[in-house]
Amino acid sequence: MDLFQQQWATYRAVLDHDLMEHQAMSAVCGQQLRQCCAEAEAPSLVDLGCGDLALLAPLLRELPLADYTGLDLCAEVLPLAQAALEGAPYPQRWIAGDLLGWACDPGGAAVDVIHSSYAVHHLQDAEKAQWLAGCRRRIAPGGCLIWIDVFREAGESRSDYLARYGARVGRWSELGPQQRQAVLGHIQRFDHPAERGAIESMAAVAGWSWQWAWQGGHGAEAMAVLRPA
Repeated sequence: MDLFQQQWATYRAVLDHDLMEHQAMSAVCGQQLRQCCAEAEAPSLVDLGCGDLALLAPLLRELPLADYTGLDLCAEVLPLAQAALEGAPYPQRWIAGDLLGWACDPGGAAVDVIHSSYAVHHLQDAEKAQWLAGCRRRIAPGGCLIWIDVFREAGESRSDYLARYGARVGRWSELGPQQRQAVLGHIQRFDHPAERGAIESMAAVAGWSWQWAWQGGHGAEAMAVLRPA
């Protein structure tokens, strides 16, 4: 098993055992996407950090989209996502690239719906500000940004968050020891969750109104819906 397969097997184990509350999140996300589609006739949707679409594909196939764009930094996962969405009745585009580059593309076309799930927390705070501003420039009038991610509690430092989340991962008995260690190593190296409150202020500066649509039960996972202010 190569490195990608090992990492993706760990990710799928987290998903399959619902260790990050993907099931509850997906239900609320579906409601939000259906609402966005009801507000905009045949909207265009861009999925930043689309992954393999294991959970989202059944819903996406039912949505009356004009087109769908799936973007992920990991090129190896895009064929899996494409296979999961096979048969959807609208054009699809697949991009191996980073979400900050997409948001800050000066020639990028406007879109109706931007969706991002568990990806933006890999950006530093200054990059999150750039991403929010870029997405605001690219959102069509009346559009929305659905942002699903892990967030720090108000006033919580990154080190305190990592200690708290790491203790939680240590209790994930559904994973093997090597898988738990891989998750811990990943979050220590790459996770920079935004602080609640501070990120809402940052979004307001970028021209967004912010609404929390779902809060997980562990003070980390959450969903926000942002609309042009």
